[in-house]
Amino acid sequence: MQTIYAAKVARRYDGLQPSWLRERWNTPDGDFVDVDWLIEETALASNTPLLVLFHGLEGSSSSHYAHAFAAEARTRGWRMATPHFRGCSGELNWQPRAYHSGDFEEIDWMLKKFRAQHAGPIFAVGVSLGGNALMRWAGEMGQVAAQWVAGIASICSPIDLTASGKAIDSGFNKAVYARMFLSSMKPRAMEKLQQFPGLFDSNELMRANTLYAFDDVFTAPLHGFKNTDDYWHRASAKPGLMSVQVPALVLNACNDPFIPASSLPRQDQVSEHVTLWQPKSGGHVGFTSGNFPGDLKEMPRAVFKWMTHG
Repeated sequence: MQTIYAAKVARRYDGLQPSWLRERWNTPDGDFVDVDWLIEETALASNTPLLVLFHGLEGSSSSHYAHAFAAEARTRGWRMATPHFRGCSGELNWQPRAYHSGDFEEIDWMLKKFRAQHAGPIFAVGVSLGGNALMRWAGEMGQVAAQWVAGIASICSPIDLTASGKAIDSGFNKAVYARMFLSSMKPRAMEKLQQFPGLFDSNELMRANTLYAFDDVFTAPLHGFKNTDDYWHRASAKPGLMSVQVPALVLNACNDPFIPASSLPRQDQVSEHVTLWQPKSGGHVGFTSGNFPGDLKEMPRAVFKWMTHG
């Protein structure tokens, strides 16, 4: 209920809805990603902090959490950008490559692009899938990560993809959430097949009624994994948290329907640079507070405070 309520009912912002200005970046492999920049009413100094928000599965700059973070960024006078993973900006990409939960190479390329064009400090936040990919990046980069970011945070991220995959493909989650994700992922994959005939077996894809089955046909082989088990194992950020050498926050609600509490990391499983927040409630990015109908201010405000120590 917290997960659904936050996405469908709670207020995402007060007053003016966040507006975005889209910029297209050409990728080294002949493709593109679209980056949405928060439009501000006033000019910001060149050394203003920049928040880079990596969205979740099938997310975008229109997601409720993107609006909530944008409202807080505007309040604090920060710049903000939401880069879209390939295929998530509303336009079909040019290459077969899509995006996946452990896509740290894409994260690396994007953060270096942001660093090259922004003079002030950069903080990166990843929500759900985007948070796993971001933490995967930090684990891979080690001390080098500090060259690009001042701090990072993952919000409700499935850092143990096997545990989370099994949870979302079971019971109520399968009937509601897995079906919801597949309803947009399948048509997008079929568009990719029309673009690149023979990329995968269309009959197998249309029969897929779980994320596991979809990843086995599409995501895993398309991105160099043997199968879903190999993908979920190798793409999970949790094993690399001991290697993180940049200030990092890992926030997971213990009642997240997608992420079993038993799969969450303990302090002895992460480096000294990683802070764990594991509140009892909040669902999957479902942190609502205030009087009815409630708003989404509390979580972004807490994350900003953690990043800036106040």
